[in-house]
Parts: sequence; C-alpha cells; structure tokens
Amino acid sequence: MAKRRLRTGPTAALPAKPVRGEVLRLVRLADPDAREDGEDVVATDVRVHAPVEAEPDLVGGVLEQVWAVRVSAEGPLPFDFFDRYLAEGLAFRLGGLAVCRGEVSDPADEEGGGPAVIVPVRPADDELRPLLEAELDEVEQEEEFVHAGDGVRVLVVPQKGRPPAVGELLPFASDLTAIELRGDDPERLGALALRLAEALNGLVVDRWRFRVDDVADLMPPAEQA
Repeated sequence: MAKRRLRTGPTAALPAKPVRGEVLRLVRLADPDAREDGEDVVATDVRVHAPVEAEPDLVGGVLEQVWAVRVSAEGPLPFDFFDRYLAEGLAFRLGGLAVCRGEVSDPADEEGGGPAVIVPVRPADDELRPLLEAELDEVEQEEEFVHAGDGVRVLVVPQKGRPPAVGELLPFASDLTAIELRGDDPERLGALALRLAEALNGLVVDRWRFRVDDVADLMPPAEQA
C-alpha cells in the first residue's frame, strides 16, 4: 500500500492500525450519535476518516510506522474545536500523537488538564463542600469558584458550549456546569470525579470531552493495568 502524506485537518497519528470498529467506539464516547459512513465515522459537524498509512515524517520520525486518522469539518467549522479535540482524544486513547496545524504533540505528556464532572444544576457550596471534605483533607475555598485541598484544586465554572458527550443532561438543563479537577494524580482525580458525578447526577468527561466511565480511561494505554 502506498503511504500518504496528509497536510490538512487535525490528525491522530497512531503506531498501529486500529481494529475495525475501535474508532467508532471511541468517537461515540465524545458523540453518542456518531455513525459509520462507509469506512469513515461521521459525528457532529465532522468526518473522522478511515485510518491510512502515512509517512513517518508526519510526526518528525518519532514513530517508525504511522497510521493517520484525519478529522475534517462537514460543512461549517466544528463548534468549540470539536475536530481538534477528537483527534487529540483519539491519539491519547490509542497511544499515538496528535498533529494540528503542522504541530506534533503527545497528549499523554500534556499538563494542566484533568477530568471534569458536568452537572445539570450548579451545586451550592454547602452541597459540594461536604462531598469534597469526605475525600480531601483540609478543604479551603480560595476564590468564589475554586476549592482546594490535599493537592487537588476544584473549579466550579459554567460549561462552555454543549459537548455532545453530555447530551443526555440537556433535556434537564439549559445551562450546564463543569466541576473541573486539577492535580498530579490522574487516578485519584478520576476516582473523585466518578464519586462526585454519582452524588450530583452528572457525567465525567476527560479534557477532550470524551465520556469517562472508569478511572483507567484517564490513563494512557501504556499505564493501564
């Protein structure tokens, strides 16, 4: 098979070709209504193209073999960078690299992002604080919307946009709230996020707004048990 050089569209550059159906399964974590269209996957405003073998210089030779999954807009530009987040989220979950506008990044190495709990109703401080105190030591409120304790920071902010992954919450809320978790231990953050989601009737998503159902979903494939 001739290798292709891809120059446009956010792309997940993978070290191996995903098995049939795996890309659809993962895209549905970001958009439950995603569907197959031939060998491609169509989601909200985007088309996720079938994996093709590409030249290693797509990622500067970091990978010996490259299978490229390109995400392109279907019609208007995707809302809230959905195309870029899809490419980066796929790269993370499949152990690859992300290519966007000519820049190569490893989503597994990126810092500053963590899981979020998306809830239909913003919790009052006297509702959230006991939940945090049950998990963290010495919880303090740093600002109106920031709680911190035991190496974890919790930000309660309006959710920008409406990620397709949390569409099932929308019939019950016109404005969603995001409880963003920050810290150095993804496993610990994931466990806390899942407990908060259960208590507050929310859903957990990762930094790319893929739905999270298990703590392992927040770990790169190489670190999963």
